[in-house]
Amino acid sequence: MVRRLMLHPLIRLLPGRDRRVKAGHPWAFSNEITMTPAAKALPPGAVVRLEGDDGQRHGTWLFNPHSLIAARRLDRDPEAAIDVAWLRGRLGTALALRERLFDAPHYRLAHAEADGLPGLVIDRYGDALALQANTAGMEALTPALVEALQGLAGPRLIVARNDAAVRGLEGLPQETRLLLGEPGPVHAEEGGLRFTVDLLGGQKTGWFFDQREHRARVARLAAGGTMLDAFCHTGGFGLSAAAAGATRVTLLDRSAHALDLAMASAAENGLAERVSAERGEAMEALERMGQSGTRYDMVVADPPAFAKSRKDQPAALRAYGKLARLAAGLVAPGGFLFIASCSHHVAPGEFADAVIWGIGRARREGRLLFQGGAGPDHPVHPLLPESAYLKAMLFQLT
Repeated sequence: MVRRLMLHPLIRLLPGRDRRVKAGHPWAFSNEITMTPAAKALPPGAVVRLEGDDGQRHGTWLFNPHSLIAARRLDRDPEAAIDVAWLRGRLGTALALRERLFDAPHYRLAHAEADGLPGLVIDRYGDALALQANTAGMEALTPALVEALQGLAGPRLIVARNDAAVRGLEGLPQETRLLLGEPGPVHAEEGGLRFTVDLLGGQKTGWFFDQREHRARVARLAAGGTMLDAFCHTGGFGLSAAAAGATRVTLLDRSAHALDLAMASAAENGLAERVSAERGEAMEALERMGQSGTRYDMVVADPPAFAKSRKDQPAALRAYGKLARLAAGLVAPGGFLFIASCSHHVAPGEFADAVIWGIGRARREGRLLFQGGAGPDHPVHPLLPESAYLKAMLFQLT
């Protein structure tokens, strides 16, 4: 039974600007909304009702009058009470899916709009959670989110990893802080391995669950050979390959802290004798290795986003082409290249074209074995192609 509260403030769409919302799109842009003085005066993150100029009701939305994406849908019911109980229900639905997908509580628990929680990301590491609120609305709802999560998952630790640059578009500061509990050891468990995770000081939310299936695929092919894991972060690809039987794994990253965590995980999992770490700028190191004639049976190139905004796209495509050229040059004949992009401003076809161009410039030939995106705990909203951010390609090169 839906509980009724005082009506939310009413926001209207401009005449003739309701086509996308009527089709089910979860966003309304500022140039689609009647920005009355009353609307402009609402605080960022306000819960509102959205209606068309024809009076059609479009449900309950989060509203930020200062953002290009001015409204984000929460519920089709225009009178939905957005409180702890509502959040518990929405999070419970997301949790039920993950429990069907995975045997252990290590996954992305909430993936923004695709889970009906616009701008919210939650990663779960057993009894520890990393929460990232990328919209003013989710920032305002954070205390209620913490309460709802306590009732659902009983975490000992919740960390706010609100350090994403996208928060600036919502007028929010970048910060990392404790929301619940005290700092302590946190691990991601995957493929029978335990990886040390730094929720307070690591990258993003500490671990990249989106590459889980790709790590398993690469590990199988890396068995019995040598491997380079470039842009390795905390060594997910490299350590998985070592556990699967890779004879020698080199981890490459510019972050000393990330490499320290990776080597600690290697030791904890009994893999340290077959794993070494090299600190440096990956592109420079790849070029140096190529000039020295170094070759590997498997090369992984999984860089951070090269395109932070749409204007960065041309430079990013050139960088992906260069990365593919350098990485392909390090693959031994008959070996494998895995390369990925997490830049949602770069379309899958554009990324593929850049990679294929780079492989050709390295004077290598090969065959594409796999092309895909993030794992199922990172679902895609069908009307938001932006949420399909991860692109991955696996080649065998001759």
